[in-house]
Amino acid sequence: MTNPFDYPALSALMARVGYDDDAATFHGVLCGVLCRQKADDVDPVQLLDDETPQPPADAVAELHRLREETIASLTDLQSAFMPILPDDASGLADRARALGAWCEGFLYGLAGRIKLNLRECSEEVREIVKDFTEFTRSSLDSGDDDEVEEGAYAELVEYIRVGAQLVFMELHPRHGAPGASPTIH
Repeated sequence: MTNPFDYPALSALMARVGYDDDAATFHGVLCGVLCRQKADDVDPVQLLDDETPQPPADAVAELHRLREETIASLTDLQSAFMPILPDDASGLADRARALGAWCEGFLYGLAGRIKLNLRECSEEVREIVKDFTEFTRSSLDSGDDDEVEEGAYAELVEYIRVGAQLVFMELHPRHGAPGASPTIH
């Protein structure tokens, strides 16, 4: 059995395929796209930027495994979903930067090829999108209490975790997104 992806594993994979942005950005893009499209319609290789060369077959397989793990965690209502971010061993500034990069990627993926009309979304989803947009601009203030900053960061990660799942539940085609055809089982 393979291990689930964590930030170092995803960073190593992104380096292998020549992806220059932060691994958190890629995971955010993937999550945003999965909120709008069925997993089988999402080719993670196509989510790489245009400058990234065609990855080797083993890396493509890993990208597809990431997609499968991500969709499984987004659909798990028992709180399995977590954005892939650096762990607590990384400095708070690096974790906060990666959190902003994840949100930026998520918004980019959400906006993707299928036009999102926020007016058709619930007030809750509009608020989450607005908040995620603000998180892309946030930074740490030097001199603030480290314990307070750590607590605030943990609260932001939890908000993003829950917010991404709520957006997924409302917008994913299987869940009856505006303009999506329902899936019949």
